[in-house]
Amino acid sequence: MNDKVKGPASYFPAIEKTYGQPKSHWFAIVEAAQPARHMDLVKVLKDHHGMGHGHANAVVAHMLAGSQA
Repeated sequence: MNDKVKGPASYFPAIEKTYGQPKSHWFAIVEAAQPARHMDLVKVLKDHHGMGHGHANAVVAHMLAGSQA
């Protein structure tokens, strides 16, 4: 059985290491910025928190998919 994390969640260890905050921190920021469209939420993380596009997109995609595990 392959338990390797796939999809947006696979970015979380790098996001936590790079930006020094747990994923729950980033989820809270996205939650507070809603309602908004996907790319508008990505822009919040990029413009106001210095997150790179791929990492911001992964956080938003994971949140909007309804999985915060």
